[in-house]
Amino acid sequence: MAANGNPTVRRRRLGAELRRLRLACGLTSTKVAERLLISQPKMSHLENGRRAIKPRDVRDLCALYGVTDPQVVDALMEMAGEADQQGWWVACGEVPYAVYIGLETEASSIRSYEPLVIPGLLQTPAYAAAVTAETIPLATPEQIATRLDVRLRRQHRAHHPARPLRLWIVLDESALRRIVGSPEIMREQLEHLNHIAAQPHITVQVLPHDVGAHPGVSGQFSILDFPDTATGAVYLERFTSDLYLEKRSDVRHYGVMYDHLQAQALNPDSTRQFISRAAEELLPAASPPRRGLSETGW
Repeated sequence: MAANGNPTVRRRRLGAELRRLRLACGLTSTKVAERLLISQPKMSHLENGRRAIKPRDVRDLCALYGVTDPQVVDALMEMAGEADQQGWWVACGEVPYAVYIGLETEASSIRSYEPLVIPGLLQTPAYAAAVTAETIPLATPEQIATRLDVRLRRQHRAHHPARPLRLWIVLDESALRRIVGSPEIMREQLEHLNHIAAQPHITVQVLPHDVGAHPGVSGQFSILDFPDTATGAVYLERFTSDLYLEKRSDVRHYGVMYDHLQAQALNPDSTRQFISRAAEELLPAASPPRRGLSETGW
C-alpha cells in the first residue's frame, strides 16, 4: 500500500463497515453487485477501499442491507464524502507508517501493548530523537528528521481539546529498563511518562518481568476503535511491512489477549510507583566524600 495513504484510511474503514453490514444481512458480494448493476470485482474494490463510493450509493446500500438508524446512515455517507481527503502527514513526504497515522487520527481509543520502547504518543522529544536515530541504521539525517517531526506532531491527537484520544498502554518492564539515548534522557522520559499518565484519558500499566509468559510475548500490537463504525482494527508493527487486521474475529481475539495483559499488569497506582523507582535508579550515584586532613583531624 502506498505511503501516501491511497486508498485513504476513511475509504478503507468505510469499505470494511459496508462489508460487515452486507455479511450481517446474509448477502453475497455477487448478489449485491447484481442488484447494483456493477461487476463483482468492482464490488470487491469498493469493500477493500480501492475505489471511491458516492454518498448516495452508500445510502442505497444501507437500504439494501436493512440499516434504518439515520445516525448510522448519515455517518457512513459523511465518511464517503470525506473519503478522498489526505491527511496532514502526506505533505511530510515519505512516511512508512502513513496508514497507521490515518487510523490513529480517526480513532476514538487505542489499547496498545509495547514490549520494547515507550510508545510514540508518550515520548519526550529527546527520547523520540534517540530511538529514531538508533533503530533505523540506514536512514539519512533528512529521513530521521522527518520521522521525528511526524512523531511529535502525532502527539497533538492525544491531547485534542475537543476529543482527546483515549489511550490505554500496557508496557513491558523491558521498555523501562532499556536505556535509550542516555541515562539522563531515559530518566526524563520516565518522569514524563508518570506525568502524562496522570491525565484522565491516559492509563499506563507496567507488566513486570516476574509475571512470566503472557499473551504479549509474540510482540507489539495495538487495537484501535472508531466513533462512527462498529469495525475496529488491529495494528501489528513490523520493520519493513506493517500488518492491519480488520476482521471482527481477529479484533475480538486481540481484545481477549489485551484483557489478559491488563489483568496481569500492575494497576495504575502501583505502576506509577514502579516507574518512579526505575527513574530514581537512573540518578547519578552520590560520590563518596574525599578524606583529607580536616576529616582525619590530623
